[in-house]
Amino acid sequence: MSKVLIAMDKSGSFRVHLTITTDMCREASQIHQTTPVATAGLGRVLTGTALMSTMLGEPDNKLTVQFKGDGPARQILACADGNGNIKGYIADPNVDLPLKNGKLDVGGSLGIGELTVIRDLGMGEPYSGTIALVSGEIAEDLAAYYFISEQMNTSVALGVKVGEDLDVAAAGGIFVQMLPDAQEGAVDALEKLLGEMPPVTTSVEKAILKSAGKTEEGVLMTMMDDVFADLPEEYALEIKGTKDVRWKCDCSRQRMMSALATIGKADLREIIEEDGQAELRCNFCNSKYTFDRKELEEIFKKM
Repeated sequence: MSKVLIAMDKSGSFRVHLTITTDMCREASQIHQTTPVATAGLGRVLTGTALMSTMLGEPDNKLTVQFKGDGPARQILACADGNGNIKGYIADPNVDLPLKNGKLDVGGSLGIGELTVIRDLGMGEPYSGTIALVSGEIAEDLAAYYFISEQMNTSVALGVKVGEDLDVAAAGGIFVQMLPDAQEGAVDALEKLLGEMPPVTTSVEKAILKSAGKTEEGVLMTMMDDVFADLPEEYALEIKGTKDVRWKCDCSRQRMMSALATIGKADLREIIEEDGQAELRCNFCNSKYTFDRKELEEIFKKM
């Protein structure tokens, strides 16, 4: 389980959402057996989605974040609910590209495409917003989404460091969002600070080293204090709370059975007659569900 630390500056000009998602990204990488560039892309989307999910109002609210492009990765998708449960997948976990300027080329793996964000707040038709990808590097695209679709100035920093053993060494993210009555001085101070901010994974590793023996919340506070140390006193951050986020897939045998019931009677009859069984795999957690002839017949009868 990870936590998102939520803070606001003293003047009420901006709010900060900050998290360390190393465990979540590592679990996703192990489940999907991703290459380094796929690990970075999927991890950034999961981290961004985790931060965005803390803005959902109710436990049953749902959020879907989809990056879709013409590059070899094709699609990275993550889902979350108001309880902080996060799941996601990348269409091609084996995508492999050479480094670009010494860094993993997540943007190249996605190519030209779109970012779609869907919020289901349980009040009729879900809200959906789509923009063209700015770079495919995830953080810049999410910042552009907030500016274009929600008219909110938001700075987004996301990072996933892949170690020499191809495991996730560090991962985390920071959202800084300006509020409607932001003071001009706060904007100037933030622009200077964010322009000089080190990579997120550097801040994650530094905070962990400085916080030996502290709780996860303590590590996040250390990271926040370090990243925002140079803010003027009138814009110092005050903790407003924390929210739990975790990797959790909600697939089940019943859900897969319901999916089979949607393919149509003709197609299901063909599966029964030709194969005598069906095997479905969850895109998010790779769990497999097998249904024998008897079970398929029962589904057919209920259709």
